[in-house]
Amino acid sequence: MGRRNRGLSLLLLGAVLSAPLLTSACSEHRRVYDPYDNDYHAWNHNEDIEYHQWIVINHRADRPYKQLNKDDQKAYWEWRHNQSNQGHDRDQDHNRDRDHDHDHH
Repeated sequence: MGRRNRGLSLLLLGAVLSAPLLTSACSEHRRVYDPYDNDYHAWNHNEDIEYHQWIVINHRADRPYKQLNKDDQKAYWEWRHNQSNQGHDRDQDHNRDRDHDHDHH
């Protein structure tokens, strides 16, 4: 019985220790649809930084993007596109998807 409990404990410990690795890998590949510009954005570390800059600049509550109401989501994407147009890095997912859409028309 002791071996079984020890084995289960080691299995649970392994799962707990590997969870952050698995969730961080998934977050790097999450895409968010921008309905105001009809495109997708990779929500990765860089987008997270941009989003938190927007929160600070606009004196918003720090909460996940998904919890924003539609007006605030629109305001974020308008700000984000203006940032991109001012020379900030445009996310690669956005450009690839837009090029892909043009290939099919």
